[in-house]
Amino acid sequence: MEYLPVEVIGNILSCLGAARDVVVASATCRKWREAWRNHLHSLSFNSNDWPVYHDLTTGRLEILITQTIFQTTGLQCLSILMDDVDEFSAAPVIAWLMYTKETLRQLHYNVRTTPNINVLEKCGRQKLEVLALAHNSITGVEPSYLKFPCLKSLSMTYVSISALDLSLLLTICPKIEFLALINLDIAMSDAQTPMELSSPSLKDIYAEAISLDKFILEVDSLEKLHMKDCTFEVFELIGKGTLRLLKIDDVSVIHLDIGENTENLEVVDVSNFTIMWAKFHHMISRSSKLRRLRLWGVVFDDEDEVVDLETISVCFPLLSHLSLCYDLRDGAIQYGLQSTFQLENVAVLELGWTVISDLFSHWVAGLLERCPNLRKLVIYGVVSEAKTPEECQLLANFTSSAVKLMRRYMHVEVQFEYE
Repeated sequence: MEYLPVEVIGNILSCLGAARDVVVASATCRKWREAWRNHLHSLSFNSNDWPVYHDLTTGRLEILITQTIFQTTGLQCLSILMDDVDEFSAAPVIAWLMYTKETLRQLHYNVRTTPNINVLEKCGRQKLEVLALAHNSITGVEPSYLKFPCLKSLSMTYVSISALDLSLLLTICPKIEFLALINLDIAMSDAQTPMELSSPSLKDIYAEAISLDKFILEVDSLEKLHMKDCTFEVFELIGKGTLRLLKIDDVSVIHLDIGENTENLEVVDVSNFTIMWAKFHHMISRSSKLRRLRLWGVVFDDEDEVVDLETISVCFPLLSHLSLCYDLRDGAIQYGLQSTFQLENVAVLELGWTVISDLFSHWVAGLLERCPNLRKLVIYGVVSEAKTPEECQLLANFTSSAVKLMRRYMHVEVQFEYE
C-alpha cells in the first residue's frame, strides 16, 4: 500500500463515500491524510448511515460537517442527506456550499435550515452537472441573473415551487437531459392556467405523485417518459417523435395526448391505468419499432372493449417481449385470441391473473401456440392467504395444465411468481 500514488489513494477514499468511513480510513498514515486533503473528490453525510448523527446536537453536527468539508480542497461530489434531523442554522450550510462551489460537479442536498436557503443562488453559474434537492423551497427564479450552464440532471423531491419558477428553471439549464419531479408542492397562479414546461435538450423525465389540472410538455429531444402515481385532467406531450420509452404506472388522466409522432417508440409499459384502448392504440399504432409491450392491470373505459392481439402482431412486427394481465368479464377475455395470428419475434412472454379461472390455462396455451420462437414464459398470480376450496381446486387445475404445457414446450424456460 505504501507504493500507491497519493492520487490513487484519493480515488479509493472517494469510493468509500460515507464521511465517517473516509475519516477513519484517512487516519491510516500521513500519506492517506494527504490524499484526503488534496485528492478526495466524493464525500457523503447521510443520517441513515450512522446512528450517531441523530444523537449529536445540531450545533455539534454542524461543527463536525464543517471541519470535515473544510479539510478537503477539491470536492466534486457532495451529498448531505439529513432526514429526521433538527433544522440547521443557515450560516454553516451556506459556508459548505460556498466553500465547495468552485469544484463541485454533483450536489445531493436534503437539509432543513432556519431560515430557508435558496440553494440555486449558491450553486448557480458554476460547473455543477447534477443537482438533487429534497425538502426545500424555491422562490424567485431570475433568468437574467441565475444560470446553470453545465447542469445535465435535476431531481426535486418534496420541493415547494411555483409553476412559473419551475418553467423558468428549465430555461436557465440549456444542457439539462434528466428531470425528476417527485411529490412537488406546485403553486399555480391560476387554477385554469396549465403547467407548461419546455426544453430542447431534455431526454428523460420522471414524474411521481404530481397532481395538476393540465400539464403540457414541449420537449423536442425526449426519449424516456415515466409517470407514476400522478393525477391529471389533461396531459399533453409535444415533441418531434424522439420518444423511445413510455411508462405509465397508476396514473389517472382524463385526456392523454402523446402526439402522432411515435415512430421511434421501443417500449410501452402501462399498468394500473384506465384507458380507451382504441384511442391509445391509435397513438402507438405507428410504432413499428416497438420491442416491449406491457399492459398490466389495465381497465378499459368501454366494458365491452377487447384487444385483438392479431392487430398487435401486425402493428408491432419486432415485438420481442410481451406482458399481459388476464381479465375475464362477463365471459369475455380482455385480450382475445380470435384468429391464428403469429407473434414471430416474441421471445419472452409474461402472463398473469388477478382472479384465476379455468379459462386462464386455455388462454396461456393459446398464446404459447402463437409464439413459435418463445424462449421464456413467466406466470404471475395472486393467491389469497385464506383460500376457499374452489380457489384451491382452480390453482390445482392450473398447475396440472402448466405441467402438461411444460412437457409440450421443453425448450421454453418457465418461471412462476405468486403474491
